[in-house]
Amino acid sequence: MLLERKQCFEKRCKGTHYFANFQIFWDFFVFLLAYSYLCTKNSKVMEIKKAEFTLSAPRESMCPKDTKPEYAFIGRSNVGKSSLINMLTNNKKLAKTSATPGKTLLINHFIINNEWYLVDLPGYGFAKRSKKEIQKLEQMINGYILQREQLVNVFLLVDVRLEAQKVDLDFILWLGASSVPFAIVFTKADKLSVAKVNQNVEAYKKKLSETWEELPPIFVTSSEKKQGREEILNYIEKINKELK
Repeated sequence: MLLERKQCFEKRCKGTHYFANFQIFWDFFVFLLAYSYLCTKNSKVMEIKKAEFTLSAPRESMCPKDTKPEYAFIGRSNVGKSSLINMLTNNKKLAKTSATPGKTLLINHFIINNEWYLVDLPGYGFAKRSKKEIQKLEQMINGYILQREQLVNVFLLVDVRLEAQKVDLDFILWLGASSVPFAIVFTKADKLSVAKVNQNVEAYKKKLSETWEELPPIFVTSSEKKQGREEILNYIEKINKELK
């Protein structure tokens, strides 16, 4: 990993964590941030005063040339990524939504409050693509996540209605093996009862515990009901404060 990115992690890290199957160092402090938020649940949510599209890039080297922190959102096609981004920024037209999965084909940057970037990465999974297109998208995603010095956290989106999918679990393992700080965001919670949502989340945690000694931060969201908005934005704000 690049030296600047390592220094960024070290500034936030308060201890070490080992990934069970790979025995690698992990940025443990990112996990503590989620817990610390729960202890201050009544704090005021981050106010999004400005959210604007900046640019779309086909590779990491063409992304914005500044040092603002970046938070990337990624998930399987049709997981509700664009709807979640629009909900978080309180702008229904910021990220384009589509009934056809896999429309995001570039690295899209949105500047938030002129302080940090929200990054919309291409989805993966069941969108119909040729082998060549899939390889190109994988190279784009891998290049950004592994080489982008400004990236401080990946938000991995998972459909709460489904049991743990191999493609998601494999991506989670890859993030862990690559020492990339990330959080899991369950989407579409409004499509199930509260009891069923809790049941599915606990089942997912149990599955992850087969491989992980420490679970990453987990958020449950509904773009329709704006559920989880406050938790995710305050989580980002806490990380931003730690980076200053």
